[in-house]
Parts: sequence; C-alpha cells; structure tokens
Amino acid sequence: MVEADPRRSIPRTDHLLALPEVAAARDRLGEATIRALIADAQDSARSGKLPVAEVTPTVIAAVTTRSTSSLTPVLNATGIIVHTNLGRAPLSPAAQQAVSDAAGYVDVEMDLESGKRSKRGVGAKAALLRACPAAEDALVVNNGAAALLLAVTALRGSGDAADSTSPGRSGPGTTVPDEIVVSRGELVEIGAGFRLPDLMVTTGARLREVGTTNRTHLADYAAAIGPATASLLKVHTSNFRVDGFTAEASLPELRGLADEHGLPLIADLGSGLLTPDPVLPNEPDIDTALRDGADVVIVSGDKLLGGPQAGLILGRTGAVERIARHPLARAMRTDKLTLAAIEATIAGASNPVHDALHLDPVDLRRRTDRLAEAVGGTVVVHEGRVGGGGAPGVPLPGWALELPEEFAEPLRLGDPAVVARVHQGVCLVDLRCVPETSDDALADAIRAAADRLGGTGAAADRGQGGPGITETATQTVTNDRLGEGT
Repeated sequence: MVEADPRRSIPRTDHLLALPEVAAARDRLGEATIRALIADAQDSARSGKLPVAEVTPTVIAAVTTRSTSSLTPVLNATGIIVHTNLGRAPLSPAAQQAVSDAAGYVDVEMDLESGKRSKRGVGAKAALLRACPAAEDALVVNNGAAALLLAVTALRGSGDAADSTSPGRSGPGTTVPDEIVVSRGELVEIGAGFRLPDLMVTTGARLREVGTTNRTHLADYAAAIGPATASLLKVHTSNFRVDGFTAEASLPELRGLADEHGLPLIADLGSGLLTPDPVLPNEPDIDTALRDGADVVIVSGDKLLGGPQAGLILGRTGAVERIARHPLARAMRTDKLTLAAIEATIAGASNPVHDALHLDPVDLRRRTDRLAEAVGGTVVVHEGRVGGGGAPGVPLPGWALELPEEFAEPLRLGDPAVVARVHQGVCLVDLRCVPETSDDALADAIRAAADRLGGTGAAADRGQGGPGITETATQTVTNDRLGEGT
C-alpha cells in the first residue's frame, strides 16, 4: 500500500486566513503581507523544510511577531558612533518626538495666522542660522551628495562674489564656464565605491585637478583659472588622512583668489560640525569655514550634527538663494519628517552622537566593570571612533568587554540584536553608543548568547576560570573600521 503524501495535509489558505490570531493581525498587517507569510509557511512544508504539523503554529507566530517594517532595532556595541551600516546618527528623543508629531497633517507650507501658503522649512532654517552665526542663509535637501550636486550646478560661474563684468567672463564669444577647480588630493571616494568626482561630472561640468596627492598650493589653483572656470571647490578629506610632506591652500587664501576672478568658493566639509569642538580639534566646522570665506558650506545632517539624513547648505544670502531657485532644488527637497527632525536636533539640549562623543571614560569604565561583574569576560582598553566619514584616525579613549569571538553571531541574532566588534579573534562589546538604560538588556543578551553556545555564561572565556574581570589595562584595541562595517 502506497503511503499518502503528508504534503496533502498542508492546511489550506482559507483555513489559515480564518484563524483567530490571523484575523487579529489584520489590525496591524495588510492582507498581502498576511498571505505572503502563509504562503512562506506552506512552501516550506512542501519542500520538506517544515513539518506539516508546524504550518499552523508557524503562521500564528509569524503574524503575531511580524513588524510592519523589516528594519531591526539594534544595540550598537562597536564603539563607532556614526556607524553607516547601522543608520549613522541615532535621533535624539526630541527629534523622535518631532518626527512623530510631523507624521500627520502639519503646517509645513502654510501660515496658520493668514491661512496662506508659506515657505517650506522655515523652522529648520531658523534653527540652523541660530546655531551657526556666520551663516546668512540655509537650505536643507535630501542628502550631502545632493547638496554638492546642486551647489556646483547652480553656482556655475556665478558666485556670490561674482561680477558679470569680470574680465574674460562675459561678452560675445565668452567660453561657458564648466570647469570645477579642485585639488587632486581632495577627490574623495566615500562608502560603497561612491566617488565625488563621478557625481560632479554628471552635471556636465569638467573637473580641473590641480596640485598633487600630497601637496597643493594656491599657485596651482591660480594657474588653472581661465574663461572656462566655473567655481573653486575645497573638499574636506573627512574619511582619510595624508600625513608627512603635505600642503594645502586654506579657505582664506582661496577667498582672495575667488574674489580676484569673480568665482564662487564652495566648501564640502561632509561631517557636519556646526562650531568648533575641543574633542575634535582638527575637524573643520561650518561657522569657521564661512568666516574664512566660503560662499557656501555643505555638510551631512546624519553625522556629527546627530540628525536625520539630509544635505545642509549654509552660506551667503546670494549664493544660497541662487541654489534654492535652481530647478534641481525641487527634485532634491526634503520631506516634513526630515525638516522636523533637523529643527529638533538643533534646538534640543543634546543628542546621542554628542553624548557618545563626550562620554566620560571613567563612567564608561564603571559601566563596563558592572557588565563584566554580571556576565563575566575581560575588561580591556578600547579606542572608539567617530566613524561615518568624520575625524579619521582620532581615538576616543574608552573600554570594552572582551568575549570569545563566537559570541558575535548569537548576539546579532538575539533579542535585542547586539552588534559588537570582531577584531583579532575576539568579540568586543563597547558601551559607548549603548544607552545606559539598555545595560541590563545587554547583559541579558550576552547571557542568552552564552546559553545558545552551550556555555554557562561569558565565563566560557577561553579558560579564564569563571566569571569576573581580568583587567588588561596595557592592551589597547584600536577601532579602525570607521563605521563602514563591523
């Protein structure tokens, strides 16, 4: 007698849709999502990956736990503050509340007093101008790359200081300005192989590279300027350093050259520091760059500013207004949620990026010791990093809990998900970017990871003999991945 194929017993779709738990899930999930979860369970049973008897429980578990978003919140235990793979800057509570408030109908382009249409982003612009006194005007677009693209396109040959009667730049037969003069040492590649030179040439402009990789002088810029010159561009090498025999032209020097030839001077700083920060003494800031002569300064909102993804353009009134009027500005404009988050980030008292950057190493040691007492492991010196294309090579002194390397995967797959740093055969848990209110949850996650690995706690710590701290204060582990991975 031929045994019946058990796959014939797979529950029918209509029966699964009628389950009380599935019906209740319709308050959160759309019909297409629910049907997809059911189909996944049925397909797994047909392929033999799932016992037929487990189809119904699997569907119930799936619709009960499924979020409407596929993004999983994680605890960032890498010590990298602006971690590109983990969404860069986490929003402050004030910014999160502002996003929630802006999610419905808001007066993003309406003056409630008059009932008439108003300009978009007025509040965000006002907050930026208050925080950066040297800026006369500001514009928010959807990311830093968009801000650069828009600036080099809109300011082509017509900087705030430009004079239409400048010699060699007007009149019949004049060459259309299309050359962007930039130092060869500032042609930056950022994450995922994205290169700023490739972006700029999409505008139809040509790059006029001057100087060498390590040394570029003011005379190099001056020699390159001609009737075809559209602008001078200075790019902060925010994700790498060139040390040794180096030279570069400063913004004040370039300002004089730009004035002499009636050219706009654009500074792309990238990392988004509004004003000088003593923790990062060599990191350029917007306010200083504008005082040094830049017509416009471009930064990202989700790096050292600590806000959402956005491109911020601050500078002289004439230059920013010209950029805002360009047709591309409409294609690159940002939404109400980003505007709300930017304003709240700047107006708020603090944010997680600022707090992690200025964390007291003594306090970090206290928390790390307490974690080690709770779960075992070894406390080691560990240098954090800004990450995300900011302050390359600048160490942030701190501490980490060292665990065996095999802890990394179960920590990532746990609840909460914990992303630690794997380095030279160990798993390093750095609390710099972990809110102190999550310390207990992190300890629970480490214990759960130990259970999954079949141990009795983190004391399975490569023969160290049990729970407790083994301090190796002379061991310094540098964190050099800079937010592009773990």
